[in-house]
Amino acid sequence: MQSTRLNKLLAFLTTEPNDPFILYALATEYNSLNDTEQAYHYYLKLVDEHPAYVGTYYHLGKLYQKHGETDKAIAIYEQGMERAREKGDGHAFAELQGAYNTAAGLDYEDD
Repeated sequence: MQSTRLNKLLAFLTTEPNDPFILYALATEYNSLNDTEQAYHYYLKLVDEHPAYVGTYYHLGKLYQKHGETDKAIAIYEQGMERAREKGDGHAFAELQGAYNTAAGLDYEDD
């Protein structure tokens, strides 16, 4: 059974099929419903068609990590950091860099 929120988002998609916010919301909703295939589909669509939508990179990277695809996560975080830098979005850059550091094993503390 699909959630009410998912049904609403799919209805919005029919009227605005290329709206990056709707695509992002769908990816996030599918991710929360553990529908990995659809979550990947919409996150990757965003990366391909709306590369400046920087929120995508963090969540796609986390999804890759959740499924043990650390190399893909690191690559997507790098791509996202580049896009965030291009946009001048320091907040997104910092979040992506933190996720990158964790995935790459660079988040250690000195003893």
